[in-house]
Amino acid sequence: MTTSLPLQALGDELYEALKGNHVLDPLSTRHPGITIDDAYAIQQHMLARRLAAGERVIGKKIGVTSKAVMDMLGVFQPDFGWLTDGMVYNEGEAVPASSLIQPKAEGEIAFVLKKTLKGPGITAADVLAATEGVMACFEIVDSRIRDWKIRIQDTVADNASCGVFVLGDRLVDPRDVDLGTCGMVLEKNGEIVATGAGAAALGHPANAVAWLANTLGAHGIALEAGEVILSGSLAAMVPVKAGDNLRVTIGGIGGCSVRFV
Repeated sequence: MTTSLPLQALGDELYEALKGNHVLDPLSTRHPGITIDDAYAIQQHMLARRLAAGERVIGKKIGVTSKAVMDMLGVFQPDFGWLTDGMVYNEGEAVPASSLIQPKAEGEIAFVLKKTLKGPGITAADVLAATEGVMACFEIVDSRIRDWKIRIQDTVADNASCGVFVLGDRLVDPRDVDLGTCGMVLEKNGEIVATGAGAAALGHPANAVAWLANTLGAHGIALEAGEVILSGSLAAMVPVKAGDNLRVTIGGIGGCSVRFV
């Protein structure tokens, strides 16, 4: 089915907003007929611009997996976006707050794959068998849409509202920890601001990764060996700004720290 929407131009708009650190009015209000398929086409063009500028894909992210985030955004189904080498920070590294527009931090479990996963038919057990290890991580979500006034189409088009991500320094065999019940504590400037558990991500983080493998598989896209997959927030998003120090600790997996300057 063809669309009359200027998909490429909208992808260019989002890319320029990303590079210029400015916001746009919601696509969903400017183009009321926009579909989720349209939004993914826009996302692909925005990604193509990033790759043409020299970035490369190193993984994928799942968004809107927890009820807390669904309720906060008024978005009630998961989505996905792409991770590039231009988005990754290491444990404890400083993130310039000026490089982001309206950032919020999410504590998550990252999967590092040792085998390729391609749907349909991928199960949580398949995900665990294909995983080299899991680690605590932060996804710093950011939106190019003014005041986070997003519908599902807006966040999808905007690469699932991905900003940057920070990986912990410890990789753990997923068979050595109960990913469904492991508890998460997120501290901001020494104060606990969010708690959650692995089950917040579609009942189990491996369920979220299986959802992604099957959803992408329908489009001929695989989760590749060596990629990092962010499995979704385990609690509500926490606004951050310059001067903030955050740490997330996940039972049996380890921790991850990030500071904003």
